[in-house]
Amino acid sequence: MMSDSVKNALAVLDNHIIALNAHDEAALQKTMHFPHIRLSAAELKLWPTPESYFADFKKRAGGAWHHSAFHDIKVMADSDTKVHLDAEIIRYDVNNEIINRFRSLWVVTNEDGHWAAKMRSSFAAK
Repeated sequence: MMSDSVKNALAVLDNHIIALNAHDEAALQKTMHFPHIRLSAAELKLWPTPESYFADFKKRAGGAWHHSAFHDIKVMADSDTKVHLDAEIIRYDVNNEIINRFRSLWVVTNEDGHWAAKMRSSFAAK
């Protein structure tokens, strides 16, 4: 049986991808705690605002990116206040062709009754 924490964390990911694909900064604000942290092998990134996140994402994604989707989401750990999710992120172009795919670990936390992504760690692209 799935815990309420996991249900809330999965809803955060669903809403996050909807906000990302719609370029909706207000909706993104509800799915991520800011400042937001991203770890990768190459760098530590800190986004203070949704605007900074979108500006950086658009620059990194390039002109070919049209939308993204989560795939193969696995619950790694959960408690009443924190859920760790391992998910594959797939980026598509306008023709629904895959641009790239990579695994990412999401830490979704309940801060003052608000579930949102606190941090994500990206791994090497496949």
